[in-house]
Amino acid sequence: MGRTRTQKKALSKATQEPSAQSTPTTQTPSLPALLEKAQSLIVQCDYELALRFIRRILEQDPKNAEAKEMLGVALLETGELDAAKEAFRALIPPHPDAPATPPPSAHLYLAQLSDDDPRLALEHYQAAVNILLAQLKGKDRAGEEGLKDEAELKGNVVRALVGQVEIWMDPQYDLCDQPEAEKTCEDLLMLALQTDPGNPEALQTLASVRMSQSRPDDAKQCLEQAWSTWKDLDLDDPKLPPIPTRLALVKLFLELSLYTPALLVLHGIMSTDDQDVEAWYLEGWCFYMMAEQAQENGGTLDDLTWQELGKDAKDCLETCQVLHRNQEHPDKPLLDHVKELISKLDSLGIPASSLEDEDEGEDGENDWESVDGSEDGDGDVEMQ
Repeated sequence: MGRTRTQKKALSKATQEPSAQSTPTTQTPSLPALLEKAQSLIVQCDYELALRFIRRILEQDPKNAEAKEMLGVALLETGELDAAKEAFRALIPPHPDAPATPPPSAHLYLAQLSDDDPRLALEHYQAAVNILLAQLKGKDRAGEEGLKDEAELKGNVVRALVGQVEIWMDPQYDLCDQPEAEKTCEDLLMLALQTDPGNPEALQTLASVRMSQSRPDDAKQCLEQAWSTWKDLDLDDPKLPPIPTRLALVKLFLELSLYTPALLVLHGIMSTDDQDVEAWYLEGWCFYMMAEQAQENGGTLDDLTWQELGKDAKDCLETCQVLHRNQEHPDKPLLDHVKELISKLDSLGIPASSLEDEDEGEDGENDWESVDGSEDGDGDVEMQ
């Protein structure tokens, strides 16, 4: 509340402006102000508080499409999946309160929430593509802002098309065995590359398709083209693909035995997040495969002995194991593979520095000890 005025000033003001006595001292925030506040809270990941603002908006304007979409997002992030689905469905006809043109994001969210029904997910993805392509066709591209909007629309079209390809290729569904699966994936990816030529996500997915077709040379060409579009970007550049996309690229590099680019991509990821469990796992796996190749090639690879590469592999895998435990990471198959690789390295006589939990610093840096208890764990491993 504001400061109380003196009686003299209040009387003087009332005399000059009689209508002021009926003016409320507080005003209800406008809908645009509430929407802006709710959006900022979602950006800050404060979903519980965002829900309070969103519900205030919907009390005043039950058909507000922007608030309904934010409601779905906030419910999704708080783990209320069924309620989130209902919120997004309320934005899509034939729901009586749905807008004439539903936001494509509602279809995209519902596609991701329909993992138990791949056909339904495909329908939502395609509905999103249709809306986005119509928006792209009618978009005014004048000026820098127009070009930015166009790029965002193209990126969303590609993601929706790639989402469909991933469903068609997923072995947990029966779609991958359908006779039309291969041609459907080709058509979807060609449309993606027509919409946004050179899009790295589309090229990366095309490489995965080429791998499934036993066309490794074509896959390699696609990956190199995809990586070339962003490999020289700064780590804070918004055009840099998200970490999950880069991790997927690393997996494809490893499938093709392209170890150097795999390690370069992993270095960039770890420079951003050195606690990423999957990144440590992939780096350990990369060094492990390099050690295997070194053994086959006479004992060395890129001037490193197979023992040195094996030790690097074990260091990474043991770090992954510790992070997996500390973060209570849900990927058990990953941990099982890590343990399997460590066991194989043990059988080869490869020791590694062991990470002691009690020596971890608060800043996340870790102290390493060699297996003989000394502080210098960087010595070369000698095999008998």
